[in-house]
Amino acid sequence: MTVKTDVIVLGAGAAGLMCAIEAGKRGRSVRVLERADKIGKKILISGGGRFNFTNLYCTADNFISENPHFCKSALAQFTPQDFIALVEKHGIKYHEKKLGQLFCDQSANEIVGMLHSECREAGVKIELNCNVSEVLKSGAFTVRTGQCEFEAESLVVATGGMSIPKMGATAFGYQIAEQFGLEVVPCRPALVPLVWSRTYLSYFQELAGVSLDAAVRCGKRVFREQILFTHKGLSGPAILQISSYRKGDELVVIDLLPGKDILDELIAGRNANEDVGKTLARHFPKSFALKWAGQIPAKPQSVYSDKELRAISKSLHEWEVSPAGTEGYDKAEVTAGGVSAAECSSKTMECKKVPGLYFIGEVMDVTGHLGGHNFQWAWASGFAA
Repeated sequence: MTVKTDVIVLGAGAAGLMCAIEAGKRGRSVRVLERADKIGKKILISGGGRFNFTNLYCTADNFISENPHFCKSALAQFTPQDFIALVEKHGIKYHEKKLGQLFCDQSANEIVGMLHSECREAGVKIELNCNVSEVLKSGAFTVRTGQCEFEAESLVVATGGMSIPKMGATAFGYQIAEQFGLEVVPCRPALVPLVWSRTYLSYFQELAGVSLDAAVRCGKRVFREQILFTHKGLSGPAILQISSYRKGDELVVIDLLPGKDILDELIAGRNANEDVGKTLARHFPKSFALKWAGQIPAKPQSVYSDKELRAISKSLHEWEVSPAGTEGYDKAEVTAGGVSAAECSSKTMECKKVPGLYFIGEVMDVTGHLGGHNFQWAWASGFAA
């Protein structure tokens, strides 16, 4: 059996649902095909279940792409204020946590319910547990599934990236792009914890759970937020942010005392014959201060030279970390890379080489910073398409 419709959307995540809603509002008949047993599964786990649905300060500067200008048009077409208006229309209460990050007061279920309600109002039909086996194009697009064939003049790929495979993430969207001869920028885990090399692991593992304010740098990009020591390595907002920029075996440089000059205190401590560990304990949790002081040659502080104190200061302000890698797609919040922005119109997300074919959301080479930016890209790219 063949079911004919105007638009087929592959994926019932944030981008796919937003696109389906808008297409339905514009008079198109829409079918959303979702392989999972429910819609919005990634929404439901975001932000610890409270869902960081957008960011008040979202701009193109908050995204990584081989074409840094690509996201500007879509972000201008559908802003954070536009999504907030939709949230308020449905009476969903929300709050700003920090840095413009907006969360639901209650549960992410409210946003999923809102999107489902909007789909119903727009006449969108959603097919769950729908596994796509093949996508063909001969004039119209034909999508073959275990249930039946669907045919449409427009096909929207909103299948997401490869992050969190336990939620059903696959490379299917990239495979469709390659099937139609489109460039796919190599993918990698992003917004992901870093793991120690064996030497670091044996030394710092006992600090798991310790959190510090720090400025983390890789190349020219710097983020100042919390870092968190884990049983495997480093996490926390600043580490997750910098992980999206780190490539290969690049060093990560951490300033453990941003905005402070510890050298003057070390010199004062030497003059007062104060132990280095005591100086550090004024700035760090005791466990971290003792562990860091344990790396420093044990001798009375009064005999440290200026050169040695400068070296201690530098180690705190420019701690060079060479991670063994990341925790991979299992722990990555998003996927960096994806369908090249050069392949699609920045205004409509339509593929330039294949009319009627669209790519939106995480499947594209557009990766947002932590804090609601990736979901704003999902809303904006879905709306534009």
